[in-house]
Amino acid sequence: MTLGAAAIELPEWAWQRAEVREALRTRDMGAVLRYVQQYGGVSQARIAAAVDMTQGRVNEVINGRREVSRLDVYERIADGLAMPDDARHLLGLAPSRDARRGGAAFDLAAFPEVVRVYASQASAAEEIQRQAAEAAEIDVLAVRGLGLIALNDALLRGSLTGPQGPRVRVLLLHPDAPALGARAAEIGESAESLAGGVRLAEARLREIAPGRRLEVHRYRALPTWRIIRCDSTMYVSAFDAGWEGHESAVYKIMATPHGPLYRGFRRMFDALITDGERSI
Repeated sequence: MTLGAAAIELPEWAWQRAEVREALRTRDMGAVLRYVQQYGGVSQARIAAAVDMTQGRVNEVINGRREVSRLDVYERIADGLAMPDDARHLLGLAPSRDARRGGAAFDLAAFPEVVRVYASQASAAEEIQRQAAEAAEIDVLAVRGLGLIALNDALLRGSLTGPQGPRVRVLLLHPDAPALGARAAEIGESAESLAGGVRLAEARLREIAPGRRLEVHRYRALPTWRIIRCDSTMYVSAFDAGWEGHESAVYKIMATPHGPLYRGFRRMFDALITDGERSI
């Protein structure tokens, strides 16, 4: 990457301060940039030039009005701030220099793929909608998906129906699969009702499909994970006996060079697409 200005170099001690390391570990880039101002004595304009952003965007990040979520932006910030390798590791990035032979062993806490945990979908809803509104790609793995994508007030419906919609892939449980009956029993619902919900979701998605990059596929496995992927950010929750996916804790997982979780869930989703049956 070619930066618009020379990288900002903080004193080595600044990267070792506990508050800076905690901000890196939690990927709180607003706090990181505030510490850069504090310990580097630089302006927002100087930061913007070094990390290849506009000053307005830097101001939004610093003041908490915009969240950094894309891996390439993390890389730009790390390069523009001349982060040492241990700071890059805390942020979940690869070293800036070639890795030493023999394979280094790192504390797993230095590669935080899970950057936030929400008590339920309701507490994550505003952030998910904001991410989806800006995403180029959205993947959804659900059972019937009525509250996620199908109903008029569904969580992601607005993102799907906008004029410049993203590429969307949806996986829903096959209404005729034995696993649907098992799932219905787990949540105390009739198989007929649950299957009807899946078919209703497909019908509502079929209404908006013309002219959009929308695919809907059916899978047959017993539901375990509920996934919403917006580009390089995933929101993952679990299905279990007695509760729906939106009622369980939601884990925000971000792609990192060293972390297996994002890649693993992405691989699982793609495998279900490959083995599934396309309905739209």
